[in-house]
Amino acid sequence: MKKLLLLCLFVLGLTTQMQAQDDAFKTETIEFIKITGAGAAFENAISQIGAMVPDAKKEAYRQEALGTLDGLYDKMAELYMKEFTQDEIKELVAFYNTDLGKKLAEKQLGLTQQAMMLGQSWGIEVQGIAQKHM
Repeated sequence: MKKLLLLCLFVLGLTTQMQAQDDAFKTETIEFIKITGAGAAFENAISQIGAMVPDAKKEAYRQEALGTLDGLYDKMAELYMKEFTQDEIKELVAFYNTDLGKKLAEKQLGLTQQAMMLGQSWGIEVQGIAQKHM
């Protein structure tokens, strides 16, 4: 009986320690997501989507919309945690805290939007080539 109790306590302690490590990993991953510029992009999207909300209700809308971000960050963190180790996330956070990393985070959304437009133009060009060969 004593051995069973000790085994249960050991498993409980191990589980608690693993949960604490997972929580730290998720917290670091969410920090990474926010510093890459995603946080600003989400807040910008909230503002754009809420442009049609009457001024009298804008603050209530904004608070409720901001309240959805925690769930979104959790889901995004789980995606990143499947692809990157905790040490890799720490390295990425360290990079994004450098001057170059901050510059990349600041420019990344605009660059992505411009790249999407270039990709669309290229797709149209390639589609024309494909039609030529039909």
